[in-house]
Amino acid sequence: MSEVLEKMQTRRSIRRYKSDMLPKDVIEKIVEAGTFAASGMNLQTPVIVAVTNKEIRDKMAKANAKVMGSENDPFYGAPVVLVVLAEKKGTYVYDGSLVMGNLMLAAHELGIGSCWIHRAKEVFEQEEWKQWLKSLGLEGVYEGIGNCVLGYAEGEYPGVLPRKENRVYFVE
Repeated sequence: MSEVLEKMQTRRSIRRYKSDMLPKDVIEKIVEAGTFAASGMNLQTPVIVAVTNKEIRDKMAKANAKVMGSENDPFYGAPVVLVVLAEKKGTYVYDGSLVMGNLMLAAHELGIGSCWIHRAKEVFEQEEWKQWLKSLGLEGVYEGIGNCVLGYAEGEYPGVLPRKENRVYFVE
């Protein structure tokens, strides 16, 4: 089996992280992989905002938890949040989803835990967060696709679970 296929089969969502920050060059490699995701008509509408600032990360976690109706950290203690947003053009939701997949696979390849955290759409519909994006230079109409949290896994890496049956049909 190729290494790529093996990584696709063994990647799992991590829901407990050490607080140790990842090296910047590792984050950059993961982000770069995200920029190479396929996009409809090559519009490349998704953008990635890499958040390593603990104050902003914690504020973002609180906003996400509020949407969820919880007070728990929805980012599971991960020190890095890669926010994927996409300009509302063409197949932007699908394109942003492909970016999320690339980010998680690249993280796994580099020995970094990851998890897709939802509610980016709802958080970045809030005026405060729209203004924050604007302060970063992101002009236009963007929709939050997902948050890819990254960090070193705390504890054992989850094993591969059996696949459900009857999920593939061949028409020959």
